[in-house]
Amino acid sequence: MIKTKDDYYQYIEHDKNALGISRHRPRIFADEIWKFQRIMRKYEYINNCKKGILWIPIKKIMQFKYKKISMRLGFSIPINTFGPGLAILHRGTIVVNGNAKIGANCRINIDVNIGTQMGYKDACPTIGNNVFIGPGAKLFNKITVGDNVAIGANSVVNKNIPDNVSIAGIPAKIINNRGTQGVFAYYLD
Repeated sequence: MIKTKDDYYQYIEHDKNALGISRHRPRIFADEIWKFQRIMRKYEYINNCKKGILWIPIKKIMQFKYKKISMRLGFSIPINTFGPGLAILHRGTIVVNGNAKIGANCRINIDVNIGTQMGYKDACPTIGNNVFIGPGAKLFNKITVGDNVAIGANSVVNKNIPDNVSIAGIPAKIINNRGTQGVFAYYLD
């Protein structure tokens, strides 16, 4: 969670590196996902760090900008759920429950749902660091997904997953012990 201005700058830098971007600023008519992540991090910083009555209008403006770009890209991602190094790989439907906690260096694809089981508001997944979530994956219940886990496309994850494994299927099962170690070009420890 962003708690200082230094944290904010680190999150921005880690997100940029995770996306594989070398430019300093997003292009005007491109880089929509990077723009989304920058607005998300700025909104997190202002919401978490700036207190007082004078910041209320700025928070409302940031909330509006964040909602607008979220709707345009198809994302329903509450602030303060992802750690640094987030890489959203495609625009399209991504739904994340506000009680979910996702660690550093997460790669997330289109049509992913990270949520709770019906009727259990707080029973959300906790996802470790360096996790790849394939297209169409569904993660729900009060589960823990370990570090360096690769989740295959269209998998349904509803049980705890250990570190350093690859999983796939409905329901998801361990298919090998490789995980994401050595797969990503950018790692955070």
